Amino acid sequence: MRKIHSYESDELIVNYDVQRCIHAKECVHGQPDVFDPRKRPWIQPGEAADPVELVRVIERCPTGALHYEWKQEGTPEQPPATNTVRVAANGPLYLSGRLQITLSGSEVLRDTRVALCRCGQSKDKPFCDNSHVEAGFADSGEITQGRLKPGDPEPGGTLEIALAVNGPLLLRGPAEVQTPGGTVVSGVSGALCRCGESAAKPFCDGAHKTCGFQAD
Repeated sequence: MRKIHSYESDELIVNYDVQRCIHAKECVHGQPDVFDPRKRPWIQPGEAADPVELVRVIERCPTGALHYEWKQEGTPEQPPATNTVRVAANGPLYLSGRLQITLSGSEVLRDTRVALCRCGQSKDKPFCDNSHVEAGFADSGEITQGRLKPGDPEPGGTLEIALAVNGPLLLRGPAEVQTPGGTVVSGVSGALCRCGESAAKPFCDGAHKTCGFQAD
């Protein structure tokens, strides 16, 4: 069960998934009067002078821990035109776009922003929970080998992410993998490492078969 907390203003409901938050602090820096960890509750949307600006800040949350609902009329969050997988150095995979993730038990999550574990240590797989910090996970995020399968993507298509049992993240649909150094690899399918042991990170090279990685 997810721990979802909701906070309301006259215009908005702000939903906060505790487990998906890895303290990127985009919200704290963007609207410190609303998001203040020193206060209780730490989210107070009623203090926002401009709900439209608050919405913009929420949409910058890279993990999808924050989402919003308009109480009356309002434009819901629109996914970016391009599905991206941004590889963080020594950290997770930040995905944005039109995303569909099939979780264990056939539960399907449709979202626009998520952070997925690539160190293999998260206790909230497939989501990142910052375990890479304690584990000392080290990887530049640059591509040395591996790729996505090229193809003719459907404009605005959904990126489907499936979880191979004890194995990688399986991508199907248009996507761009972006590295910290600015390399961009595009394609329509591929497998991304989530055991942390691949020599071809961020892509899978089958290392999960020999390192004892276990995950639904």
